[in-house]
Amino acid sequence: METRAGDPGAFAQFDLSRVDSPAFVVDAAKLRDNLRVLADIRDRSGCKVLSALKAFSMWSVAPIVGEYLDGVCTSGLWEARLASEHYDGEITTYCAAYKEADMAEILHLSDHVIFNSPRQIERFAPYILDARNRGVSFDVGLRINPMHAEGEVPRYDPCAPHSRLGFPIDQLTEEHIAQVDGLHFHTLCEQDFAPLQRTWDVVFDHLEPYFGRFKWLNLGGGHHVTRADYQRDELVEFLRDMAEDTGAQVYIEPGEAVALNAGILVGEVLDVGWNGMPVAITDVSATCHMPDVIEAPYRPAMLGERDADEGEAVRLGGPSCLAGDVIGDYVLPGEAEPGTRFAFLDQAHYSMVKTTTFNGVPLPSIWLWDSETDSLECVKRFDWETFRDRLS
Repeated sequence: METRAGDPGAFAQFDLSRVDSPAFVVDAAKLRDNLRVLADIRDRSGCKVLSALKAFSMWSVAPIVGEYLDGVCTSGLWEARLASEHYDGEITTYCAAYKEADMAEILHLSDHVIFNSPRQIERFAPYILDARNRGVSFDVGLRINPMHAEGEVPRYDPCAPHSRLGFPIDQLTEEHIAQVDGLHFHTLCEQDFAPLQRTWDVVFDHLEPYFGRFKWLNLGGGHHVTRADYQRDELVEFLRDMAEDTGAQVYIEPGEAVALNAGILVGEVLDVGWNGMPVAITDVSATCHMPDVIEAPYRPAMLGERDADEGEAVRLGGPSCLAGDVIGDYVLPGEAEPGTRFAFLDQAHYSMVKTTTFNGVPLPSIWLWDSETDSLECVKRFDWETFRDRLS
């Protein structure tokens, strides 16, 4: 999978020695730029925009997110709690399957509770009725599977064959529609407008008989809206037309787009050897700090990476015992020797939220920088007790 991000932006002037290593550094100014783009689409189209916490849940910047967007979407009880404590606006919660012990609190915290199947709605009907009888206000939604694959990588495609995500749209009936206030579908991953249009063309045919009966339609995430070449005007017109055709309030839930190109992961070379090519061990681990490098897989862009004809490529790998803990081959901006600093671009989303302490590898610290004012703050450091206390 080839990343379509990696613009260094103001990080081209950032001194990597200002932070410890490894470290995530998020640029508040770039974050605001992204949020302004999303707010502009919201204002021009009439849609509502929610930030997907599953991608970027750095709650220390929640006040910035709250200045621009309508709220957040969450993936279960713990994210819903985080949203309730730190974020402004609406809270939409979707989970592939809810636990009974969590249901009452999720209904209490959320404005929209979206279920993965009609069977779950029926199972939790007593909880829904009880909450509403106690004056708790929320909408019930159903996630549908359009059964129209657009994803580049099957494991990231909710419409791949035999997907567990969403109720197959060809099984949708009048009875199911009567149970819900709105419908949700999410089929994209780092994609532009055309795949969304093609997906809606399929969904339209199935849902047209029910137009006028939904309070809202939620198009999920995967919209790379803040990428410079995204077709924003076409999206605005599309969202307007959808609202007019369906009579519903339309939502989108960008996650990656919120923090696109807004963060880097700083690392340091620990050792260099030779095994048919230079091989460097770094304090950044693919498996612990950037698991999508292995899962997707993809090659993250490096800040200041030189061209192949400007130097010798070095294979970078992490300090863990996993043989496959390899990030990729790079011509570093500087010499490949112990102490050399480097940074991977576009690491604010889906890296910070997926880190682990496998093998006792330390977690990166988290820093907030503002490229407009040059203010720099260490938001969080993780010590060895973080590793100890998640075990027993």
